[in-house]
Amino acid sequence: MNLLALPAFSDNYIWMLHDGVSAAVVDPGDEVPVHAALDAHGLQLAAILVTHHHPDHVGGIDELRSRLKGPVYGPARERIPQPVEPLNGGDRVSVLGWQFEVMDVPGHTSGHIAYFTRGDGGEPLVFCGDTLFSAGCGRLFEGTPGQMHDSLARLAALPAATRVCCTHEYTLSNLKFAAAVEPGNRDIAEHTTRCEALRAKGWSTLPSTIARELQINPFLRCTQPAVVDAALAHGASDRSPVSVLGALREWKNQYR
Repeated sequence: MNLLALPAFSDNYIWMLHDGVSAAVVDPGDEVPVHAALDAHGLQLAAILVTHHHPDHVGGIDELRSRLKGPVYGPARERIPQPVEPLNGGDRVSVLGWQFEVMDVPGHTSGHIAYFTRGDGGEPLVFCGDTLFSAGCGRLFEGTPGQMHDSLARLAALPAATRVCCTHEYTLSNLKFAAAVEPGNRDIAEHTTRCEALRAKGWSTLPSTIARELQINPFLRCTQPAVVDAALAHGASDRSPVSVLGALREWKNQYR
């Protein structure tokens, strides 16, 4: 199976899985790069997977329906362009022969879902939309710090080798913030150097892995003493992980 990150807008990625014949795409906010990839590889569009309702994730769906030979899957508790097969956490769907487990991961939006698969014996992967980013997490537009903490904990519990397929190229800006939170974290410094080299060549920094995110992502490190101390210095009311995450997210919202 092939995994492609199709650039869209200024910093989005539309993920495509294909087996050389059929393809599935995740969060097609723009139909143009999907049409181009289908044509370039001679593929049929077999399925569309949606994580949440924001326009940069659903805007291309209707324009792709003329080529679609299968379902649009999406979160049951959000308004997605119809028709759509609604999914809740714990549901399972088969896409290109791979079995995906649906995970409820609210926080960024109230009904956000993710899709996890162990693949076909290779590395597992998760399509996590805007809940988990490399070295960061999504803004809390509709959810609470408690919801986001629980969602990130579920993602963090996936196998360490899981490829993290998020939908924005925010990695360098997130790493800059992560270094401000944990200036003594050598993993953050080393990964920043790697990602700077990738971006200098015009390459994506994604996918990441769960193992890497546990080393560099402050939002997954809310019990680490340095992270807790930084959050307390920026408004956390106590040392609880939810309070720490909430303070970090507010700090990140203002960080430049």
